[in-house]
Amino acid sequence: MTPTLIGLLSFVVLVLLMFLKIPVGFVMAIVGFTGFGLLVSWDASLNLMARDFFAVFSSYNLTVIPLFVLMGQVAHHSGMSGRLFNTAHKFLGHLPGGLAIATIGACAGFSAICGSTSATAATMASVALPQMKKYNYDPALATGVVAAGGSLGILIPPSTIFIIYGIMTEQSIGRLFMAGVLPGILLTLLFILTIVLWTRLSPGICEKAPKATWKEKIASLTGVIETFILFIMVMGGLFAGFFTPTEAAAIGAFGALLIALAGRNLSWGGFVKSLDETTRVSCMIFVIVAGATVFGHFLAVTGIPANVGMWVSGLSLPPPVIIGLILLVYLALGCLMDSLAMIMLTIPIFFPVVTALGYDPIWFGVIIVLVTEMGVITPPVGINVYVVAGVARDVPLHIIFKGATHLLMAILVTAILLILFPQIATYLPSLMK
Repeated sequence: MTPTLIGLLSFVVLVLLMFLKIPVGFVMAIVGFTGFGLLVSWDASLNLMARDFFAVFSSYNLTVIPLFVLMGQVAHHSGMSGRLFNTAHKFLGHLPGGLAIATIGACAGFSAICGSTSATAATMASVALPQMKKYNYDPALATGVVAAGGSLGILIPPSTIFIIYGIMTEQSIGRLFMAGVLPGILLTLLFILTIVLWTRLSPGICEKAPKATWKEKIASLTGVIETFILFIMVMGGLFAGFFTPTEAAAIGAFGALLIALAGRNLSWGGFVKSLDETTRVSCMIFVIVAGATVFGHFLAVTGIPANVGMWVSGLSLPPPVIIGLILLVYLALGCLMDSLAMIMLTIPIFFPVVTALGYDPIWFGVIIVLVTEMGVITPPVGINVYVVAGVARDVPLHIIFKGATHLLMAILVTAILLILFPQIATYLPSLMK
């Protein structure tokens, strides 16, 4: 068999093993190790596996991941997410669909200190769903909003997807973070607009919460102040060029811990849980990155990335059409596999094509994140839907998918607007020092 054919067969094996629910990092490592052994030699394959795993787990650049994860975990276990939702509830809860709008606002705020879509969805599900159930929100609206709102966790910085993309493509993580700010705000507003239209077209879908007094509104602002301080410390320092992304992550984690201790909101048990979750999530990400690195080296030997690049370059199609085809591939893959695994598998293939077409790699990173957001709420793999289902055990899975699908159009519109007006993503990075 030719190297290209072996490479194509490896994708089939990869998908089959994923459907058997073998951890995706191990799947990519096993398939990459086997393929490299068949094409080169088993000694070389053993050496590749050891070298790639050591390089990933000892990488200074990747230390940014556990630090940002720790920041999000401390924020979660100290109750920042609950206080964020309480603020949004007091200001917006009395509007039609107000609690759903408040959930989106709280998701956006928590995303600014978390960086994980599933963590944002899980946190907001436990905080917001009981309140929406209290006011008779339709289960599809309540759960769908949480699942879709959680996807903001990988668009509004800090974002693990931006970090991985930046390391893989050798792009500035700080610029990628800044590129996600305006699209994140835009998507948040489009989510809110979707909820307003949904509740207007189906007026009996929820009840209004009582209107809070101004005293209650002002008292609730402490939840926003905590998040705002953390966000400014991290993103403000990055934007001004005061420190690197790794230093920003360290400052963010330390700042979250200080804020939690100053407010006496973090118990010893909560601190231990934060460390435990940080270790678990970070190790999972590192294994996926290491496995994908092994698989990527195997792909390079097969020649598939180079062949795809040459084939696309030879197509007599306008660049926007080629970008559209690439996005369709991402949409299809997003329905079948984990978002991080999808990024790790496809970037070596599509990134050279996109840059050869003259597109800004920072802009493409934001587009990739938006398409990934669609994947986390679409069947059958939509991870956010399963996360919400784990909290809302009385709501059938298809109802949650139905609700999340209502908000899918907002993500698609955001992606289209970014394609038409790339400055939405590139403006803030262009101002960085």
